[in-house]
Amino acid sequence: MTPKPARPLSRPKAIAFDCYRTLFQNDPADWERMFGEICRTQKLSISGPELWERWKKYEVNFRATRLNLDDMAKSPPFKSYRQAWSECFERVFADTGSKADAAQSSEMCIRHLATRPAFPETLSALTGLASRVPLAVLSNADEDFLRPCLRQLPVKFKAIVSSESAEWYKPAPGVFDSLLRGLKAAPSDVWYVGDHLHEDVHGSASAGMVAVWVNRPGAGAYYAGQVGLSAGRHIEPHVEISDLKDLVGLLDGVP
Repeated sequence: MTPKPARPLSRPKAIAFDCYRTLFQNDPADWERMFGEICRTQKLSISGPELWERWKKYEVNFRATRLNLDDMAKSPPFKSYRQAWSECFERVFADTGSKADAAQSSEMCIRHLATRPAFPETLSALTGLASRVPLAVLSNADEDFLRPCLRQLPVKFKAIVSSESAEWYKPAPGVFDSLLRGLKAAPSDVWYVGDHLHEDVHGSASAGMVAVWVNRPGAGAYYAGQVGLSAGRHIEPHVEISDLKDLVGLLDGVP
């Protein structure tokens, strides 16, 4: 059943997507396997899940402090994920007395993210949409893993914007401005589809776009306690869908 939007929708001139957990899978189990490989490669004495838990503490702090949500102009200088993740590994290795290579560990994360599998319905949904409306991607991601990941899809995107290319992270207005410039479109003419209530829904709605929230089964447990999701910190989506198949039906219902 096609979901009903919170208000009447007009036909978009472009549909833009978040990447990870919207188009491509990116689950905790993927990260635990990735960190297990880092432990084996670096010959660490701790397990992958333990390394991930230690590293995640610093990485979550990076996400919480990379933007000043009350005054974006006072945000700290931009750091790519490659740089920030390497710094997180440096701190973990210092904590554990390890001489492991932080830069190599960060690089391994990037290589893994470049090969994440698409959700089962991603290809058919995008193929069905691409013949009817221009598509785009805007993701909090580095170029080195976003572009290779998207090359798995036989779909042409009119614009691809990464946080690294824009030098802003969602939900900052600057990164959505970069997307609109790439699309040469007014905000109200763009549907933005993403899984994160704060970065994707709040960010795109604040920029004047139609915010489509992909609320996949089990997502509530995944996002519990994540940065930016405290009460009153995000705008409600214009429409909620359970996967990308719903988006095709949603477009069918717009005159």
